[in-house]
Amino acid sequence: MDAPTGASQGHLPKRIQIVPLVSLPVVALLVGFVIYAIASDELWPLMLSHVAGGALWTSIDLFVGLAVGPIIGTMSPPARAEFSAKFMPKMVIIMPTVVTMTLATGLQIAMKMHNLNIGSGARPWLIASMIVVGIMAVVALGVLEPANITVLWEMNKSQPDPEIIGRMMKRFVYTAGITGIMQIATLVIMTRVGTL
Repeated sequence: MDAPTGASQGHLPKRIQIVPLVSLPVVALLVGFVIYAIASDELWPLMLSHVAGGALWTSIDLFVGLAVGPIIGTMSPPARAEFSAKFMPKMVIIMPTVVTMTLATGLQIAMKMHNLNIGSGARPWLIASMIVVGIMAVVALGVLEPANITVLWEMNKSQPDPEIIGRMMKRFVYTAGITGIMQIATLVIMTRVGTL
């Protein structure tokens, strides 16, 4: 029999805040910077937002999929629930923000540098990147976020179903791993574009 954990002793919060409101000013600041970067049409703020967002997106996908995922898989259900209660709300805020930062400014950079023009050597690479990143964005916002929110809704119920939580957490972690591997393809493509 496992030793009781904090989660099994009822130390989980009664209600989990699905969207951590304290983080919204930071999100507003970052989205405001993206809007400024696009409106200013200056390369440096566009590049800063794109590289910072892309680096965070790549790092988070790789870390969650390849490091956190295997650890979560070995945790007891109460420990997994306690971890999820603290981890998942942060992901609700972080992932849409870094995806927005990366995609919005990346397209602006490609247009500003004329890399999407028919004769550009970078065009085929950027089209490949758009396909890979488009798939990752759909997965992040269409699979990861719904799984994340499902876990949080379930944990807020008076009788959470650990099977649903476990299944959604596995979906979240495996999908993050897949997008992490796709991130490697993006890194190859983007470093190639940077050398053209």
